[in-house]
Amino acid sequence: MPTLDHILAERLDASFKGFPSERPAFTVAEAGAQGLQLLRGDLPMPVAVLRESALRHNADWLMRFVAASGASLAPHGKTTNAPQLFAEQLRDGAWGLTVANVHQARLAVEAGAQRVLMANQIASVGDAARWGALAGANPAVRFLTLTDSSAQLALLAEGLARAGAPRVDVLVELGTPGGRTGCRDAAGALVLARAVAATPGLRLAGVEAFEGLNVSNDAARDTAFVGDWMRALLGLARDCDREGLFADLDEVLLSAGGSAAYDLVVGGLAGAALSRPARVVLRSGCYLSHDDGMYRRHVAAIAARGAVHGEPPRGALEVWAAVQSRPEPDRAIVTLGRRDVGTDADLPLPKWWFRPGRDVQPVPAPAHWAVFGHNDQHGYLRVAPADPIEVGDWIGFGVSHPCTTFDKWRLVWGIDDAGHVTRAIRTYF
Repeated sequence: MPTLDHILAERLDASFKGFPSERPAFTVAEAGAQGLQLLRGDLPMPVAVLRESALRHNADWLMRFVAASGASLAPHGKTTNAPQLFAEQLRDGAWGLTVANVHQARLAVEAGAQRVLMANQIASVGDAARWGALAGANPAVRFLTLTDSSAQLALLAEGLARAGAPRVDVLVELGTPGGRTGCRDAAGALVLARAVAATPGLRLAGVEAFEGLNVSNDAARDTAFVGDWMRALLGLARDCDREGLFADLDEVLLSAGGSAAYDLVVGGLAGAALSRPARVVLRSGCYLSHDDGMYRRHVAAIAARGAVHGEPPRGALEVWAAVQSRPEPDRAIVTLGRRDVGTDADLPLPKWWFRPGRDVQPVPAPAHWAVFGHNDQHGYLRVAPADPIEVGDWIGFGVSHPCTTFDKWRLVWGIDDAGHVTRAIRTYF
């Protein structure tokens, strides 16, 4: 597993996209001392960068919300899959780390997480055995995972038994009809909770939901929908508690929340009134880098509900590209394609404009510039015929849904607001 020491000692070279091929290899730990400068052209384009000031602002912003709400945060590691950032989130006070599979769990453990929550159903006996083996090799770490059916529960138990695993904590997931995973009603979830409590090697640790895919940014609709869902989740927890299914727990876990409506989750799960303490665990992951598209809209909706105080989070993740062609007056072609930036939520958003040899600092890109298409290595940028954009200009693009941009890069550069490279950040997708 790539420990943090191993990552810092790893050598970077031209086999990494975004590494300047004219430079000799250097280690991750040495990256900040290389004197690299984005705006001087020291990095090949396209290139992915994280603005350190925005990263720190976003981390402080959400931790203040979590502290004020009384909830705990287990950020979802799949957003960045970067153990260096995992370690920073833990130092900031994260309760644990959320993962989606065993690969990510191993990274979380090596980054120092003492609690690893797989907010997903383990779907093969082999992966359940791997989960159990990881738990057995790390007895000081608490491992939690989900179930939503008797069939999945059976293969989970079989795999854990095969690995000779210690007792593993399980949360029952409550979904919604027509949604993704999760029991479709509270009655079925309660039956499954009884089965978890009765299965050797497993312990019912709480209940869970994921509301993020159902958030529409329609204030009235979201407040009602997420509120009803959280009340149903609380009702499930109370039923489990009344039946004594949380056998020897010090506290019951109530977990939900991506980065889209955590305010509604906290409000909906407050005041659990169980026979033992309850801990609300949010799983926001995209808060750290934020974005300039989907999550910016989500946070605007959260702010409209009065749950954002002070300056909202900023888009920290950018992908820079050069203008390579101006084939028609109303378009420019840039060196940014599907292999460089996620396009599942929105196409990348032009954020900065910089002309080498003319500009000292980037200027905001004109508001009417818009990406309208992509190939593997090309982006189509709509501009106005009178815009003085030229071949060789550089555009800094914001992203939407950062998860699907991070996974395009094994190497992301941290930069300060003047464009100086502060560090190298390795991802492990």
